[in-house]
Amino acid sequence: MLIDDNEMDNFINQKIMEANAFASEIYTNTNGLSALEFLNNLAVKKETLNEMLPDVIFVDLNMPLINGFQFIEKFYEMPEEFTSYCKIVILTSSLNEGDREIAKRLNPEIVFLNKPLTAEALNLLS
Repeated sequence: MLIDDNEMDNFINQKIMEANAFASEIYTNTNGLSALEFLNNLAVKKETLNEMLPDVIFVDLNMPLINGFQFIEKFYEMPEEFTSYCKIVILTSSLNEGDREIAKRLNPEIVFLNKPLTAEALNLLS
C-alpha cells in the first residue's frame, strides 16, 4: 500500500514496485484517513483479510487531514492481526533527524526511507 498525497509520487513508486516485482497488487491512497478506512473495511470482511491485507505500507509524513505519524499511531490501535502482519515504511523527503526518532518511538521496526524510492531500497525490504 502506498499512502502519499502526491499522486505523481504514488504513480512513480507504483511503477518502480511493478518493475521490480515487489508486489502483485498495490493499493494507493492520497491520505491517511482513506487508507485507514480501507483497512477498517478489511477488518469487517475477515474472510478476505489474508488475501487483501498489504504486506508493506509505505506512508509519507507530510499529508493533509492526518500526517504520516498520525496514520501510524491510528494503525497501531487496530487489531494485532493487522499490526503484526504489515511492515510500516516511512517514505519521505524529510531529512529531519527528529522524524526518525519519532518513528523509532512509535515502533523500532519502522523502516525510514528517503524519496525517491529505488530498486535497491526495495531489495533491502524483501
